[in-house]
Amino acid sequence: MKKTIILLGLILLTFFISSYIYYNRNNTNSLPFNINKKRVVSKQTKKYWYDGNAEISSYELSQARYGENHKGIATLIFVTEPFSKTSNTKADYPNNSNIPVLKLNMNKKFNTGIYPYSMMNSTFFPFENDNSSLKISSSIQEWCGMTYVEMKNTENDYTINFNSYFEGASFRNKKIEKTLLEDDLWSLIRLNPKLLPTGEHKIIPSFFFLNSKHQKFKSYTANIKLTQLENSIIYQVTYPKLKRTLEITFENSFPFKILGWSESHESGYGKNKKLLTTTAKKIKTIKVDYWNKNKNKDLTWRSELGIE
Repeated sequence: MKKTIILLGLILLTFFISSYIYYNRNNTNSLPFNINKKRVVSKQTKKYWYDGNAEISSYELSQARYGENHKGIATLIFVTEPFSKTSNTKADYPNNSNIPVLKLNMNKKFNTGIYPYSMMNSTFFPFENDNSSLKISSSIQEWCGMTYVEMKNTENDYTINFNSYFEGASFRNKKIEKTLLEDDLWSLIRLNPKLLPTGEHKIIPSFFFLNSKHQKFKSYTANIKLTQLENSIIYQVTYPKLKRTLEITFENSFPFKILGWSESHESGYGKNKKLLTTTAKKIKTIKVDYWNKNKNKDLTWRSELGIE
């Protein structure tokens, strides 16, 4: 009888330990994320990003649009630069008020039938301290026309201006309460993934998504979880109301390069609407001062990235 009790006790103990390990492995850093809390980066991080180069990664893209998937190319360009709050642009002249940022330019290019799409999203995420971009600008161009949205991070809120070729869609000076920005998660992954929030949060979704799906620019409730694999981490953000899930896969060791992503949501119209998944898989990553590579002889860099 005594041996049976001890055996049952060991079984229960093993169960609780296994459950604890599983929970913590898949729910890392589950405390609420404070966007106002000051953030610091390591010396290793500063050395990597302040070497005089940009980091460029190319991806094989399969983009969901109009109820189908379309092949294309995506690029992520990360680079540090000073930002001027006065002009709300990159700072071209030294000033004590300039703020160091990690800028991310995300580009997507794909064709829908006869006509091409070009999408670009720029975030200016403070290298340290603040946890939301000082500015986000996002544009979509295709043969029907173009749209452009710009967010300015003011003292009290996010101010958004939107210009569109769709009648009645444009607006100016829309105020949104400060909260997590999905577009900032990519830079936070690169600077300090230990700070990535999990659990339920109010998040302003990707500007690409809100723009292309004609959704209101506001925060939506999202459920976030982080899953650690052997050599990578999957960061999943699910918006129940939008029926949308984003998964970003990145290396689980420094410098936490982004290996790819997927984005599932409804695509198409009317009876043809269905759930589709956009995917991106990394081709190549290089570090180079691309702004000095603008001659015909420098076209070889595009071949090295696998985008030509």
